[in-house]
Amino acid sequence: MRRFQSSPARAVWLLGALSLAPLPAIAQGGPADSDIQRRVEAVTPKVVAWRRDIHQNPELGNREVRTARLVAEHLRGLGMEVQTGVAHTGVVGVLKGGRAGPVVALRADMDALPVTEQVNLPFASKVKTEYNGQQVGVMHACGHDNHVAILMGAAEVLAGMRAQLPGTVKFIFQPAEEGPPAGEEGGAKMMVKEGVLENPKPDAIFGLHVGVIPAPVGTISYRPRGAMAAADNLRIIVRGRQTHGAVPWSGVDPIVISAQIVQGLQTIASRQTNLTTAPIVVTIGSINGGVRGNIIPDSVVMVGTIRTLDKEMQTDVHDRIRRTAEMIAQSAGATAQVVIDKGVAPLTFNDPALTERMVPTLQRVGGAERVQLVPPTMGAEDFSEFQARVPGLFVFLGVVPAGQDLSKVAPNHSPFFFADEGALPVGVRAMTQLAVDYLARPAARR
Repeated sequence: MRRFQSSPARAVWLLGALSLAPLPAIAQGGPADSDIQRRVEAVTPKVVAWRRDIHQNPELGNREVRTARLVAEHLRGLGMEVQTGVAHTGVVGVLKGGRAGPVVALRADMDALPVTEQVNLPFASKVKTEYNGQQVGVMHACGHDNHVAILMGAAEVLAGMRAQLPGTVKFIFQPAEEGPPAGEEGGAKMMVKEGVLENPKPDAIFGLHVGVIPAPVGTISYRPRGAMAAADNLRIIVRGRQTHGAVPWSGVDPIVISAQIVQGLQTIASRQTNLTTAPIVVTIGSINGGVRGNIIPDSVVMVGTIRTLDKEMQTDVHDRIRRTAEMIAQSAGATAQVVIDKGVAPLTFNDPALTERMVPTLQRVGGAERVQLVPPTMGAEDFSEFQARVPGLFVFLGVVPAGQDLSKVAPNHSPFFFADEGALPVGVRAMTQLAVDYLARPAARR
């Protein structure tokens, strides 16, 4: 277990250590970098406290009632227009600046995961709940508690500079990024459906995620174009003919056929796809069939995920999966029904022009030596639903404690996932500065 070694004071110290010397105001009459840094330092103890409170009281997707109430009360206290109940529990705040200008959106996701925490923290989660009919622990194992606290902090900083802002900032606190409960809608897709990108419509949107890319605390990682993969759900139902396990020739064995299909699917990446274009992943994560050792069942159900970083490759891989499963089944006298759901998360696509425009901002926040261009990751994010409609930039914030071996870091979704709080003020300043700099010099509109 990791020992907790962070404090609000340390987080404030790291903000100064990880930031370059303040620069002049980004635009005449606009907020100066030095003013932003001073305000971030002042709000950091609150951000740390919010993060610990949310971490200790995690809530699953579409059930973020307490978290949403905390956020809404904070935004109202800052004098914003606040809308609640968006996509079940989402919260949207609108901050109108003192001068006319463009609209920029900042987004944070609020939901936790059905994971039992195993990190030794004084504010570790002890929450239990029911998920898919099972009693489970609940943990912010993906770091969304950090995201909420960071955006609450950025909201306070920006509200304090309201009169100097040449435009409007829209704060989007999103439920169910990890996916809604079975049988429910949710997440970014539902927020879009309910009009989160209207009245006012953002000209650009920014978001960040802690972890994902293992990096020292305060490091900012980015990638233009495809940064995170499109995620598609895969379901294959193999139907054979049930028989006694002692006489397999009297039926058609869907278990053996399923094993052949699993093997066949792996050749799509290893032998059929040009991986110099972009990587792909086809994973079968669940196989279910049969009830007794001496009965060959009638059918087997396989469930998996498909990850791609190129739209043409996505279509091609889907075609190859269908052909592989159907023809292997047919060769053995069975059938395979392939269902691919593309509604999980599209490609997280960082607008190239917007990314180029904002990289100097990130470098001023973290220091040029702590801002890095990284390869794409095969993880997925439904922030992509916003980016499909508005130019967006999604970056990664390093949360690995100084001196720790990056190769041994517990990843997001692990019960041992740990986020060093020294990254919190860097995240607050990054979100704040992205909004301020964009409003001062907006990218060319499409």
